[in-house]
This record gives sequence, structure tokens and C-alpha cells, in this order.
Amino acid sequence: MACKTVFAFLLVFSAIGCHTSGDPPNAGPLASHGAALSPGTAEVVSAALRTLVTSSKLPTLRWPDFRDVSGDTTKFYENRFYAPAWVNAAGPTAQARLVVSILQKAAQKGLNPEDYDASRWPAREEALAANATPEEIARFDLALSVCLLRYVSALDVGRINPQHLKFDLDLNHRVTDLPEFLSQISQSDDIAPLLDKAEPQEDGYSRTSQALRTYLALAQQDPAEKLPVPEKPVAVGGTYAGMALLVTKLKLVGDLPQGATLLEGSVKYEGDVVEAVKRFQLRHALAVTGSLGPETVRQLNVPIVDRVRQLQFALERWRWLPHDLATPLIAVNVPAFRLYGFDEPHHIGLKMNVVVGKAMRSETPAFIGNMTYLVFRPDWGVPPTIMRKEILPPLQKDSAYLSKNGYDLIDASGKVLNAGQVTPEEIQLLRAGKLSVRQRPGPKNALGSVKFMFPNTYLVYLHDTPKTELFSRSRRDFSYGCIRVQDPPALAAWVLQSKPEWTRERIQAAMNGEKSVQVNLSSPIPVLILYATARVDEDGRVDFYDDIYGHDARLAQALAKGYPY
Repeated sequence: MACKTVFAFLLVFSAIGCHTSGDPPNAGPLASHGAALSPGTAEVVSAALRTLVTSSKLPTLRWPDFRDVSGDTTKFYENRFYAPAWVNAAGPTAQARLVVSILQKAAQKGLNPEDYDASRWPAREEALAANATPEEIARFDLALSVCLLRYVSALDVGRINPQHLKFDLDLNHRVTDLPEFLSQISQSDDIAPLLDKAEPQEDGYSRTSQALRTYLALAQQDPAEKLPVPEKPVAVGGTYAGMALLVTKLKLVGDLPQGATLLEGSVKYEGDVVEAVKRFQLRHALAVTGSLGPETVRQLNVPIVDRVRQLQFALERWRWLPHDLATPLIAVNVPAFRLYGFDEPHHIGLKMNVVVGKAMRSETPAFIGNMTYLVFRPDWGVPPTIMRKEILPPLQKDSAYLSKNGYDLIDASGKVLNAGQVTPEEIQLLRAGKLSVRQRPGPKNALGSVKFMFPNTYLVYLHDTPKTELFSRSRRDFSYGCIRVQDPPALAAWVLQSKPEWTRERIQAAMNGEKSVQVNLSSPIPVLILYATARVDEDGRVDFYDDIYGHDARLAQALAKGYPY
């Protein structure tokens, strides 16, 4: 069934449902539009608007070059025969004043108010009240149209094209006709519901928006002082010189209840504070030990404004997602090292840990694919890069390395060669790419007992692994780009729900069998490989993750350049 997709960051990341936005100021029926401009003034204003719109530049804007919305701006004013939309004989319309108020509170939507001229509107309104010239009226009207077009577009599909940041996501899912949307707003007596429609409607997006508003308020109370980093982890019952500040920080973010009873002036690390630290560790993807180590203190010392930014970027990436995807679907949030299976729009039916690509070396890409089949007892065609790094070095030392580790030597036609003793000539052909290596099914196979295939240009897929010890780590970026799953039988059962003949017993038998077995799915399952360093779960818990690939940092740099992005 069709539905809008989940995040995670997104990752993703939480159950899908209806969106409820914060109420904008002065919501409700608006005053009448007021008297129109005189015919002579209106004619001059229209001529000035036509000239400004054609130029695609307005020097009075914070970001004067509006080529990013020039087509929508032109269509909007052409439909009006270049009559002003936001100004009448009394000055700015009631709609204009409300739109300005909304733009000035853009931070609550994860946007930068100055991108929409927040601080410039009071002076513009004053200028209109003082016998403004037709040219000033035209500049005000166009400035508001451009800023509102940018604002609505940002809410609809985000500010940045994700493909510019190597996120393989297609933004051709816009559902809003921007010129028509502006026309409705300029004439509406109830603007708030219209603007709500421009945003993603998922519950996860709404919860992230609410968390952002909460953290914006918390940022005003965040103490500037940093917690002292202990030389070694402080165990339960130990002493910690920063206890008073630790209590303040834990209460601020809600991990320690405000009413918790603590002995004033005590430096002993115990009781409710330990439990609060555990909750904090859980929310920040740390090992939940309860001990106060350097990494936990580092996370505690991250300023709240940085957490605000993580939530803002999570909202931006929510907006990049397609509006309609079928369920069931699978979402992987890379920095959270987690997989979620949505078996219906409002329900997460499966969760598990994953191992993802190594940072700086073999990062897992962000994209959307369609799972079409899975293979039990797979073989593994070793990619050339891995073959050169992992196979050739030990093979040069031991010519029997391939046979000892379950590998076959393959020629260009796909024929299996004798790999008992690899000759120096064959090693040269391997290095030149004229021969390849394939690992046979078995306990040593890097893909384990099952792989889940969603064909893509990155050659990335989900699979089992013999290296199960890595799932106990709090940070799990160890792969060459593919995604290793912690509970392959559970994922296989979930993926094969539409095939009742594939019971858990049959799945387990196939994973332990002698032959490779391919099972085609009844219908494709969307797979979202996403990246979000903040996620709000179904219970409202706000989780944060490290920016392991630096995607947040690159997004910040891109956004700092301003419009047109």
C-alpha cells in the first residue's frame, strides 16, 4: 500500500503517521484585503515588478540572486498580470503581515530566518507606511514573494539538492505547485493549514520538529562551562569533581528528573545520577555501562546548539525523501548502525543492529533501492579493490592461500581454474584484472549464509557475516560498504512474509544447506540507505549519533553559502 516514507536521520527512522505542526502566530481568519492601489500607482508598480522579475535580481534581498525561483516568480506574477500580491492602499495586507511573522520564526522549522530576510522586514514595513513610491512597493512585494517561494520550497523538498552532496536521492517528488500555492496564501483567510501541507506529513518528521523547538529553548539555558574529563572512567561509587555541573546538564536534557533527590555538595557518583548517565549513553549510541568515561563526558560537553544543528539537518534530509513508497520497506540509518523494517505505515515490525562501511575508506552510500530477491548459501565474487588489498598480499606469501580459505580462481569466461597452487603468472593476471576470485559458500564466506539483493550501481547489499563479534561494539563501521545484519534469519523471515511456505524452519535449513538457493520476492521491497545524526523515536526519545562520514559538516558548509543553492 502506498504511503510516505520513514528517516532516521532516517534514518530514518521512526513510525509513519500524520503531521502536526506548531501553530504560527495570529493563526485564524484574517482581516479584509483593504482598498486597492489607485489605477495610476498600480500601473507603475506593475511595470516596476515586470522589470525586477525579468532581471532575477533584487539588491535589497539578503540573497539578491533569485534564479532558483525565477521561473515560479515569473509564473506567479504573469498569472496576476504583474499586479502586487501583498500590498494595498493601506500598506502590507493582513496576509503579508502574517507571512512575515512566519518567516521570522523559520528557525522553528529548522531553517535560517535570515535566509528569508527576517531582520529586514520591519524597515520595509515602515517604508511602506511613509508614502512609499511605486518602486518601493514593487520591491516589497517581490521580496516577500521570493522569500515565501524559497521558504515553501525548503519545507517541501529541502534547500539543497542531495545529489550535490553525493546522496543519490531524486528530488522530482515535489507535490506543490509553488505559483498556485502563493496565490492561495495571498488570498486566504487561514494561512496556517496551507503552509502545513507543504511539509512532510510523517510522524517522525513532526516529532523531529517538536524536538527542535524543545532544543532551541534548551540552548538558551545551556551552561557554557565544560565538565572536567576524568583521567580514567569514574565507576559507580567513585568521586567526580564535576558532579554539580553533571547534574545540571542531565536535568537540562531530561535524563535526570527535575525532582531527583541528591545530596547537595556531594561529589560521589551514585544513585539517580548513574541511572541518568545510562539513559544519556543509550541516547548517544554509547556503551551503556553507567561509568563516567572520557567519551561520555565528551558527548555531555557537546553544546546544545550543536544538537539543534543535528535536528535541523535531520529535518532537511527528511524533506529529501520521496513522498510515496510502498510498504513493507526497510530503512537503514548509517550513523545509528540500525536497520528498521516497516511492515505498515505506522508500525516498525523489525529492528536490529548493523555494521556499515568504514569511515574515510569504504563509506556506505546513501540511496534508495528495491530488494527483489535473496540468496541462501551465497558465493562471493570478491571485488577488485578488496582482492588487491586483502587477497593478493597473503597469496604472494602462500600460493595455497586461496584453496585454504575457500576461494576459487576464475578466468574471464567464468571457468573455475585450479587454485591449489597459484602460479606467479596467475598472480600477475589477477593484479591486471584478467582473472578474478570467488569465495565458495561455507562457514568462512564473507557474506555468511544469506544475502539480500537490491541491485544498484554501488554493488551494496545486506548480508550475514561470520564476524558476529562486531555487533557488540557501540561504533560499527567496519565493512567495505555493504551492510552486515545482526539477525539474518529474522530479516529473511520478515522479507518473506508474503511467502508463507518459507517458515523459519525452512529458512534455517536453507541457511545451513549445501546448495545456493535464490528466492525471488513477490514484489520489490524499497530499501532506504539514509544518514541522520538525530532521530526521535515513537516514544519521543531524542537520540544523537556521531557524524561518522562528515556529511553534517559538508551540509553545513553548503548551507552557509546561501541562496541560490
